[in-house]
This record gives sequence, structure tokens and C-alpha cells, in this order.
Amino acid sequence: QVQVVESGGGLVQAGGSLRLSCAASGRIPNIYTMGWYRQTPGNQRELVAVITRGGSTNYADSVKGRFTISRDNAKNTVYLQMNSLKPEDTAVYYCNVYVIPGPRDYWGQGTQVTVST
Repeated sequence: QVQVVESGGGLVQAGGSLRLSCAASGRIPNIYTMGWYRQTPGNQRELVAVITRGGSTNYADSVKGRFTISRDNAKNTVYLQMNSLKPEDTAVYYCNVYVIPGPRDYWGQGTQVTVST
């Protein structure tokens, strides 16, 4: 059994900040990357940020300079610090866990982020 649980979403004013957390637990052999994706109704899920076990990061152009991804390997936890939030950041944010061997992907249930004007 594998559990991927996100937390930290909510409603925030434009220009504000939120920090998302995602914890993975269960029989996960080896986590290679953890990342955040987001999706709005009618649109494809898109990458927000990803981080490897070694700390290498990749961000969507739309969030560079505003969002920061980090992880605690010992706790199998990933964080997304979101600053200077914009209304267009409104989406359901999903945590992704990519593991080796397999490879396999695990997904959380999503957490809603709403940025108001």
C-alpha cells in the first residue's frame, strides 16, 4: 500500500503565499523524483516543479522566481513554497512520486489552490 497525501492548499489573495506539503508512505522501494503538477477544468495536467533525490530542480517558466520546491528525503516529503501568487495559479495541485525500480508513478488526490483578486 502506497499513500501520497498533499496538504496546505486554500484560498489566498493575489500576491500572497502558500506552502504545500506532500508526504509519501508505504512500500515505496526508492523515490527518484517528487514533483508538483496542476490542472484546471478542461485542461491537461501540467508540470509545476520537480526535484530529484540529489536536489536538482526544474520549474515551469510561469512559476520561476516565485515558487520553490524542496524535499526531505528522510521523511519522503516534498514542499512547494508559492510566493507572489497570481489568479492564474488557481488550480488543483497534485503531488507526483516517481520511483525506481519499476519505474512507477504515484499520485496524490490533489489539493485546491485558489487565488482571488
